Amino acid sequence: MRQDARPVDRARFAPTTSGPAHPGTLVAGLLAWLDARSRGAHFALRLEDIDPERCTSAFEAEMLAALAWLGLDWDEESLQSANRGAHEAALDALSRAGLLYPCSCSRSEIARSGVRAADGGWRYTGRCRERDLPQGGWRAVDGAVRLRLEEGRIELRDESGLDLSQDPLSEGGDPVLRRRDGAIAYHLAAVVDDAASGITRVVRGRDIAPSTATHVVLQRALGLPTPAYRHHFLLLEETGGKLAKLHGAVDWRELATVYDGAALCGVLAELAGLASDARATTPRSLLADFDWARVRHDDVVVRWNGRALRSQSGKSGA
Repeated sequence: MRQDARPVDRARFAPTTSGPAHPGTLVAGLLAWLDARSRGAHFALRLEDIDPERCTSAFEAEMLAALAWLGLDWDEESLQSANRGAHEAALDALSRAGLLYPCSCSRSEIARSGVRAADGGWRYTGRCRERDLPQGGWRAVDGAVRLRLEEGRIELRDESGLDLSQDPLSEGGDPVLRRRDGAIAYHLAAVVDDAASGITRVVRGRDIAPSTATHVVLQRALGLPTPAYRHHFLLLEETGGKLAKLHGAVDWRELATVYDGAALCGVLAELAGLASDARATTPRSLLADFDWARVRHDDVVVRWNGRALRSQSGKSGA
């Protein structure tokens, strides 16, 4: 019997459970879903819940409800916190390679350097990078644990042609891998979890693009594969920043007082360039004509007036 040796793509959507889903969350989930389903890929939903200060089980339930309400489904569901053992094993491996060090610098001290990093935060100056781990290793560190990067440019482009090349050390500084509160940092968790789930495709917002070179450094240091990346446009607030839970973006429950899932899907499809108008539709209906060539490249400013979600140009949600 002939067997097809071609591996099945494995894709994922990985929202944080630090607040209710908002339009930015939903458009990111829709695009990741359309990419995966159009390729016949296995689609995993990973709820990123490792921030003890902000993530709650109530927000986990809300995220699941919001995505189902929009019409999305998935083949696999997991909580990032369940993979803590693998995160710690990765830290052990990096420690054995001499790549970890303790850092006592506060955020305010780093900000006082005044040097912006590629991701818009503050570049770490490296003040603690010559320190060694204590006798008890990274687990005995009372503070943050950082990755000691080497100088060197990572040459990288994503599927859309976006240039992701950078020297992570000079453009961002040594990243935190375990926070001072004991939580595993995003960079390490995302890389380890993608590899553990066999993820071959990562579709995510362009705000994460500056982190990709650091992720590749970590993948190489841990001997992990690098998935194919694609970064898409963002929904922005009227002030120009990324639409985010932290900034009070309208949540899906409020949207649901005006729209049903199909109606909002139509609004998001128009905003993304996948439809000429905002008529109600479903993710499944959008599959037939889905092509990344039709998805807009530029970010779009949206506003919610309590009755409709509109772009700055006035389109959508009428």
